[in-house]
Amino acid sequence: MEIISEIISVPVKDQQNVFGQFDGHLKRLERQLHVDIVDRNGEVKISGDAPFVKKAKAVLQELAELSMRGNVIQEQNVDYAIAMSMEENQEVLLEIDKELICHTVTGKPIKPKTLGQKEYVDAIRGNMVVFGLGPAGTGKTYLAMAMAITAFKNQEVERIILTRPAIEAGEKLGFLPGDLQSKVDPYLRPLYDALYQIMGAESFARNMEKGAIEVAPLAYMRGRTLDNAYIILDEAQNTTPAQMKMFLTRIGFGSKVVVTGDASQKDLAPGTQSGLDVAVRVLKGIEGIALCNLSSKDVVRHPLVQKIVQAYEKYESKEQSSERRKVRNAGYGKRR
Repeated sequence: MEIISEIISVPVKDQQNVFGQFDGHLKRLERQLHVDIVDRNGEVKISGDAPFVKKAKAVLQELAELSMRGNVIQEQNVDYAIAMSMEENQEVLLEIDKELICHTVTGKPIKPKTLGQKEYVDAIRGNMVVFGLGPAGTGKTYLAMAMAITAFKNQEVERIILTRPAIEAGEKLGFLPGDLQSKVDPYLRPLYDALYQIMGAESFARNMEKGAIEVAPLAYMRGRTLDNAYIILDEAQNTTPAQMKMFLTRIGFGSKVVVTGDASQKDLAPGTQSGLDVAVRVLKGIEGIALCNLSSKDVVRHPLVQKIVQAYEKYESKEQSSERRKVRNAGYGKRR
């Protein structure tokens, strides 16, 4: 292959952000794209095989532009820009960066960070019911919450209703002391955390008192008709088919529903069918209902989380293949 060198300039005020602490972002680029990068006072020289040098140059230019727009460059941005460059999909981050949803109480902008997340946000805007499916860390619940709070502030809906099934994650908690709210709070804590971060504790408490925000277990939805509301069902993989049907038939006029879940993390009793799995099969193709499948590429937590998700996906795929072989072999043995 042809060995070439390219030189690009990064503004002084953006160098630390783009290069990373102790040049960590540059080192990631070197490792993953097999190039050599030398920084001399903001003049960055990239050397190596021509195709990889061009990719590294494009990634650095993209990160520099992101930084100039006021973004903090994180490892996830670097890894995603590299992954997109390998797919010949340049400047994806710059396009996604235009999609501002809202700001947190501290002023931090909330935006989609991957193509999958952008498609998810677009689907929420354009459909009455959206199913956000994918592994942990893909921002399914957080982005849905940001969209709900934005719609509430813009007076597009009169209230926000957040719900999830009250099921323990693999361990029995036993008897919980306190009143009813104290008993259900542990199951709903992740929803509270997102609300505090986006809306602020005081605003959240004020709207809770007025009844404009409701956080409740799924069982409390029975018998209600929910008009002019933004309704989010979290951890939907832990619903039964009957619970899911009950929930989806609560939808009233002027409402929007987002259902989030991870089919690989069910906490239902063995042999119990997931309402999420059934709903995805039953409702596929209905106008006004969108199914968004996020993947390990869309994980925006610590980069190690993405590797953990990918490792589990690989392991589970291998286990499923092994089970199918056993079933086929057992059937072949019976025929003989």
